Amino acid sequence: MGITNISIKERMDYHNVNGLSIALINNAQISMTEHYGLLEAGTTKIVNSNSIFSACSISKFLTGMLVLLLTEQGLVDLDEDINKKLTSWKVPDNKFTENQYVTLRNLLSHQSGIIDPEDSFMELNSNDGIPSIVDLLKGHTHYCKVPIQVNYEPKSDFQYSDAGYCIIQLLLEDVTGKRFEEIMDELIFQPLKMHNSSLAMTISEEKSDNFSCGHKKSGELVDGKYAIYPYQAASGLWTTPSDLSILVIELINSLKGKSNIGLSVSKAKELITSQGCKEWTGLGGFLDDSKGELEISSLGWGVGCQCMMVAYPYLEKGLVIMTNTNLDVHQLKGIIGEIYDSYASGL
Repeated sequence: MGITNISIKERMDYHNVNGLSIALINNAQISMTEHYGLLEAGTTKIVNSNSIFSACSISKFLTGMLVLLLTEQGLVDLDEDINKKLTSWKVPDNKFTENQYVTLRNLLSHQSGIIDPEDSFMELNSNDGIPSIVDLLKGHTHYCKVPIQVNYEPKSDFQYSDAGYCIIQLLLEDVTGKRFEEIMDELIFQPLKMHNSSLAMTISEEKSDNFSCGHKKSGELVDGKYAIYPYQAASGLWTTPSDLSILVIELINSLKGKSNIGLSVSKAKELITSQGCKEWTGLGGFLDDSKGELEISSLGWGVGCQCMMVAYPYLEKGLVIMTNTNLDVHQLKGIIGEIYDSYASGL
C-alpha cells in the first residue's frame, strides 16, 4: 500500500503549494518519507527530513495522548468534575452545569458545553505578547475577549472548541505544577525521541533554518513569516511528519501492550473509542469505520499551513502530510485530499 497514481510535484504546482512533507507507516514502522518544495518562497531553503511545520490542531491528538498517560499516573480522572482539581481558575457554574459538570472526557471530545466566542483564538500578535491561559479564559485578552463559560448542557452536543483545550492545559499545569511544554517534553517528546517536536512560542534566528514559513494560497508569505498559536494544547505543536508518525506508532504499540511511555492497552483503546453523543469523536481525534477498518484522523489548519494525520491502528498503517500553504479550502478538497485519496485507494 502506498501513494499511487499521483505526481505530487505536479499537484503542488497546480495548487501553488510551496512546501510539502510526507511520512508513511507500514507494519508499525516509518516505511517512507518524501519532501518537496521550499520552506520559504523566494529562497533556496528546501524541505527535508528535519523541516518543522506547524501542526495546528493536530496538537489536540497529542494532548489526548498526554491526558490518557496522566490518568495512568492517577493525576487526573477523565470523568471527574474538572473544577475539583482546577486551582487557578474555575469553570463558572450556571444553569447548564446543574445536572452535568464539565469533565476531561467531554473537553477532549468537544462535548463540554463550551463554545468558542466569535473571532477568538487567532494567531499570536507579537505586539500583544503571549497571553496567560487564566487571562484568556477570563476574557481579558485580545485573543478571547469574552469570559469562557458553559453554553449548553455538557454531553448533549458537539461543538469544536479551542477554549476547551485551554482548560485542559490549565488543569494539567495546576495538577503538576509545571508548564505544559515541560510536561509534554518530559512524558512524550523525550521518551519517544521526538527531537524535532516542540511547543515553541518563539522561533529564534538560529533555529529558523529548519522551521517552515507560512504561505497564502497566492504563494506570498504570511505576515511575520510564522503563524504561532499561544494555546499549546489546542494548536501549539511544531513538528515533522516523521515525529508525528512516531506518535502514531506509539498508539499502535500501546494497543499491543508494548507502549514506550507507559500507556496501557485499556487507555489506548479508550483514546480511539466513540465518545458521548457523536460516534465519530474520540479523545483528541476523529473516528471513521465506514471503509470496514477503523481510521483515526486529525486535521491541522491555520494561517499559512494545512496538514493531516491519519492512522489505521489495527492495520498498523498510517499517513502524515504537512504543508506550509493555506489553500483556503478544506484539506480534503485540496492537495492533501488528493494524496489521502490515492493512499486510501490502496488499503
